Amino acid sequence: MFPDFDPVAFHVGPLAVRWYALAYMVSFIIALPIAKRLNRLSPEVATKEQVDDFLFYAILGVLLGGRLGYVLFYRPMDYLSHPLEIFKTWDGGMSFHGGALGVILALAYFSWKNRLSFLAFADRIVPVVPIGLGLGRCANFVNGELWGRPASPDLPWAMIFPTGGPIPRHPSELYEALTEGVLLLSVMLFAASRPAARERFGFLSGLFLFGYACARSFCEFFRQPDANIGFLSGGTTMGQLLCIPMALAGMGLMVYAMRRPAQVSAHV
Repeated sequence: MFPDFDPVAFHVGPLAVRWYALAYMVSFIIALPIAKRLNRLSPEVATKEQVDDFLFYAILGVLLGGRLGYVLFYRPMDYLSHPLEIFKTWDGGMSFHGGALGVILALAYFSWKNRLSFLAFADRIVPVVPIGLGLGRCANFVNGELWGRPASPDLPWAMIFPTGGPIPRHPSELYEALTEGVLLLSVMLFAASRPAARERFGFLSGLFLFGYACARSFCEFFRQPDANIGFLSGGTTMGQLLCIPMALAGMGLMVYAMRRPAQVSAHV
């Protein structure tokens, strides 16, 4: 049986702080010093102060992009009929693909504003993104949402979720936390530690896009599709469909980066 978790982590007076919101806050707190360290590695890209300043843009990109992405990709007709529901973020509904687009736009604007190389700066930010992905999936699990497809009762870790009916299901949130979070974070930090990868601007960004697309597509085989969408043509899901352009963009960026000479300076 699914553990009896309280979706509210704690209260501050009348304010209820939920695990999902806490996951976002903790993610930014952990990721910030790591991003600062990555930006100081050769070739140096941005100062500590610039990384601090980018935090505001990153938060804005994640929240606005994630919410609008969910509205447009997963429930456009529902929100078109009830547009005020878009602002009810406390009811849930965030899309990673939308959040990714939001952060890309934030990176582009911030890089332009501060005269930084867009690809070089993006390369030093994306390695820490899996921290938020992993903690976010853990929060999904605590909330008992986004559960997996039916699983064999013999599977030791199969669970009966409160809103998933009486059948055992895959805890797909934990699968995603391990692959999109722990595994992808390990790959990205290892790659970022290699000077050859850092000196080819765009390679780390491409690796992240491709790595996430592979991890998410794999986990979608265990995750129950959204009820309002269901399965698409050929048994695919919306998550897998959205990962196709992400994977192609990632491969394109890596090829582009490897064909260019190594860079010793990240300044535009």
